[in-house]
Amino acid sequence: MTGTTPIRVMVVDDHPMWRDAVARDLSESGFEVVATAGDGDQAVRRAKAAAPDVLVLDLNLPGKPGVQVCKEVVAADPAVRVLVLSASGEHADVLEAVKSGATGYLLKSASTEDLRDAVRRTADGDPVFTPGLAGLVLGEYRRLASEPSAPAAGGEEQKAPRLTERETEVLRLVAKGLSYKQIAERLVISHRTVQNHVQNTLGKLQLHNRVELVRYAIERGLDDA
Repeated sequence: MTGTTPIRVMVVDDHPMWRDAVARDLSESGFEVVATAGDGDQAVRRAKAAAPDVLVLDLNLPGKPGVQVCKEVVAADPAVRVLVLSASGEHADVLEAVKSGATGYLLKSASTEDLRDAVRRTADGDPVFTPGLAGLVLGEYRRLASEPSAPAAGGEEQKAPRLTERETEVLRLVAKGLSYKQIAERLVISHRTVQNHVQNTLGKLQLHNRVELVRYAIERGLDDA
């Protein structure tokens, strides 16, 4: 929970029994389930109306695929965190979900406790991945960073905003693939302070999510520092 306010969750899955079971488990664990949906178009409409903190999203949906739902929901409200809960552990599915704006990716074989923990951490903006997938995602960050960036408007290199020493330190650890909890422990600061530094950095750099942030850091060699 965030303070005394329950985390608002929406569950999207085309299998009614699975969807209802996940929603029930989360509700009984203290989360506020504000909506559910069974297809892609319905998911986008209801997410915009319900404004959840976390969208628990299956990828295999009728009408509109989960990755498209993720793109549209995050575009409409960047504050929404998306946790993919899928039966597929295929690398292509994981990478496509992350590039579409998902904060985390959990396999449906995960335990109920794993899911609860993942939803809490996703609400905090911490990337959550089924073991073995985090390294894959970090590798993709590095691949993206090796590609040429789009030139700035007018063809001129934009002047890089000034980050504080602590913001740069946090950014370096984010680029190395550490979670917010690990960064907090490494720097002996609170989890919330790490979040604040990341949000400030995103604002200064005019970036939208962790994928773009890690790409920015790797392009500047911060992951090797």
